[in-house]
Amino acid sequence: MNDSLTGLKKSRIDLVMLFCMLALLFLGTLVVISSVSGMPHHERIVRVQLMAIPMGLAAFFAAWKFNYQIFQDQWKFIYGFLLVFLGGVLIFGVTEKGACSWYRLPFFSVQPSEFARLGVILVMANFLDKRIGRIKELKTVIGAFAICLPVFFLLMLQPDFSAIVATFPVVLIMLFIAGASIFHLAVILGYGFISGIFPILWTLISLHPELTDNPVINYFYGLSESWGSAAVFIAAVALLIYMLYLMARKFYVGIPKLYFAVAALVIICGFFSGMLVQSKMKDYQQKRLEVFLSPESDPRGAGYNLLQARIAIGSGGLLGKGLHAGTQSRLGFVPERHTDFILAVAGEEFGFFGMTLIAGLYALLMRRIMSAAKVARDRFGYLVCGGIFAMFLVYFSVNFGMMLGFAPVAGIPLPLISYGGSNLMATMLALGIAQSVYSRRNRFV
Repeated sequence: MNDSLTGLKKSRIDLVMLFCMLALLFLGTLVVISSVSGMPHHERIVRVQLMAIPMGLAAFFAAWKFNYQIFQDQWKFIYGFLLVFLGGVLIFGVTEKGACSWYRLPFFSVQPSEFARLGVILVMANFLDKRIGRIKELKTVIGAFAICLPVFFLLMLQPDFSAIVATFPVVLIMLFIAGASIFHLAVILGYGFISGIFPILWTLISLHPELTDNPVINYFYGLSESWGSAAVFIAAVALLIYMLYLMARKFYVGIPKLYFAVAALVIICGFFSGMLVQSKMKDYQQKRLEVFLSPESDPRGAGYNLLQARIAIGSGGLLGKGLHAGTQSRLGFVPERHTDFILAVAGEEFGFFGMTLIAGLYALLMRRIMSAAKVARDRFGYLVCGGIFAMFLVYFSVNFGMMLGFAPVAGIPLPLISYGGSNLMATMLALGIAQSVYSRRNRFV
């Protein structure tokens, strides 16, 4: 009798997490159906959405019933399958919108990059768990990114840069919660920041050519095109860092020499990476960056989507226009309204209160995922839940940041709200794993 009661307690589900998931799924389905009415092939879109829901629920309950520790035991299989799954799409996949990212099946398509993110979380959690005693060492951080490199490489071949943008921060957050050295993480973040800030500044100057009247700004702008000027700039950076080091020694400031060397290396490597990004950036990516910096610069072209999305949200007011009553979205003024700009439809039809409800449900869902992490029976479960939390945090930040003008348009869906069968199934599978960690928590062991 006691054993059966114990088993019942161990199988308990986090009802708050379940409620948030179902509520977001319900709201998302309503918005998707409303957003695609009147679109060509809207029946196919609705059919795929309705097919994905029971499949996602099946994945959720299956993952919940499975002991999550099996993913640690089978991490080699997961990693190998992940690479084959991503590599296979380059051979057997179909190309849509310039990217070979889909397997076309009889009734629906599968996008492997959506499942790759969860696979990276599971494999990374095992790697960090096994090396927790050496988590402060640089080689552990290097090893973590070495695991990700084949995945990122295959994603670049598709190309699916949005998947990389959504996965890279997840890895950093997992390293942080595992206890990696703040210095090592700061170096990585510094390198990423510098790699990104140079293309942003060059693009900003190109949008405001009058700034080049200043000789310093004009010289800086020329760095992106002249390797000779770039070499002079790098030499100047190295000299400046060396002078700062000499000043620190003179005034007996106890800053280790290594910090100055790393700072110089980060700036120089970040600068070269920024030049590479600038030279390899495709036209549509350049346009997205320009729209982020100045949506009004091209209101009838690249900035059209974002401007119309903001108009739709603003027109919703406090209570919204009502389901199926959004004129901006239903009349086609907001492109990609069932995927990238689903929040614009939600804002127009549900209003400020509806957007607040969606944001609140997401915040509560992420809180429950972290609660599952805190009561996990082992470190692997803790890290898995931490990675799933990070995944939702990135999704949430990018989508809401995009609508508020804090982030560029990245083509990253909002789980449970945006249309997309692969993303929906991967999301519900991830939540099922989080529920599995919760149901096997320490309290009932």
